[in-house]
Amino acid sequence: MNKLTIAGKSFNSRLIVGTSRYPDPQTMLEALEASETEFVTVSIRRLNMHAENGQESILGMLDRNKYFILPNTAGCFTAKEAVLTAQLAREALETNWVKLEVIGDDETLFPDVTELLKAAEELLADNFIVLPYCNDDPITCRKLADMGCAAVMPLGAPIGSGMGIRNPYNIQIIRDMIDIPVIVDAGVGTASDAALAMELGVDGILMNSAISGAEHPVKMARAMKLAIEAGRLAFEAGRIPKRLYAKASSPLEGLINS
Repeated sequence: MNKLTIAGKSFNSRLIVGTSRYPDPQTMLEALEASETEFVTVSIRRLNMHAENGQESILGMLDRNKYFILPNTAGCFTAKEAVLTAQLAREALETNWVKLEVIGDDETLFPDVTELLKAAEELLADNFIVLPYCNDDPITCRKLADMGCAAVMPLGAPIGSGMGIRNPYNIQIIRDMIDIPVIVDAGVGTASDAALAMELGVDGILMNSAISGAEHPVKMARAMKLAIEAGRLAFEAGRIPKRLYAKASSPLEGLINS
């Protein structure tokens, strides 16, 4: 399979994994290992940057030589909050990459498109590499791409819902309309959801709850790795057309006449 490349940086794995809500830090580390991800995201607003009460911080647990760290602005409700959080992340982590999230309300957790576009514009002007979490709206994704974002990250379903890809047609339209990477973010619940998303032609998937909230997170991480690889290979191979009626798999020519 071809590598996932975003803003000139390449990854062997097309799976991006979050670091929150695991039963314990050791399970998180084992799940990351099982997933074979090289790309993890951390929430700056919720992150303990330093060791506390004798416990090492999440950042301290992550091998920075093994994992590329993508800070996100989860928990931000305005462009101003998101921009300030991204700037804090740049200073603390010495990276200009950011997964941009600007949420409209704390019940649906849907993106606030107006504030998202405003924040993306400000961060791009400040030389950030911006990967925005957005609705599965082709027009919004095209605006973000035209603005200069390094990738777009449309939701498959609401955050943490596990509902899978609710509108595969929109995801396909987004993939057809823009040239930058498309990463499905949010909604994937199990391996079949991940495989379906990849079969649509997306470049990768970001997930957290599907792994961290599973009964056995390490097993689910492994399942997601395999599903993403299978889905990508199926997309590259090209599926047969869907037909209403049967078509014999063996040729009919040369059959013995009765």
